[in-house]
Amino acid sequence: MLSGRRLDLLDPAPRDIEIADIAHGLARVARWNGQTRGPHVFSVAQHSLLVEAVGRHLDPGCADLEGLELLLHDAPEYVVGDIISPLKAAIGDAYRDVEMRLLGAMRRRFDLPAPSLPLAQLVKRADRIAAHLEAVQLAGFSADEAELYFGQTEDLPDWVTALTEPWPTAEAEARFLARFRALRPD
Repeated sequence: MLSGRRLDLLDPAPRDIEIADIAHGLARVARWNGQTRGPHVFSVAQHSLLVEAVGRHLDPGCADLEGLELLLHDAPEYVVGDIISPLKAAIGDAYRDVEMRLLGAMRRRFDLPAPSLPLAQLVKRADRIAAHLEAVQLAGFSADEAELYFGQTEDLPDWVTALTEPWPTAEAEARFLARFRALRPD
């Protein structure tokens, strides 16, 4: 952790979680195994911003706490690394347990309640729509391939699809932090 704290993955303490560490880490974890076109990778930080934007498009009445849930949905990945879906499926509940402990500690750190079922469904739907968009626009999938893996997509406004243009690492980190602070001003 950049803050100098050591995070115990088996028993993470909320006081050891810093949003600056999350932003720094997620901006440096590449989505799509870095196999995208252009001079910059599409980072998990940028994916998180896209998911939050898709979620707000799907639910325009989304409150700031719900926006934080969307934004932070992949935050544990900066700690354990981006474990691709087939590996996650192979190790099953062991990975999920670690991820859930980290999410729990993060929720306590940032005073987020456990998500309601509708919010959890919104996060999952927004994540899949974002993955579909990324697959087609960044990773070279055909629309049919993306639909096979991620389900149907939505017609998204330009302000949402524009978020798929990969940014330099420092910009992805700064934008993630800025969005977090806009949703959770101290």
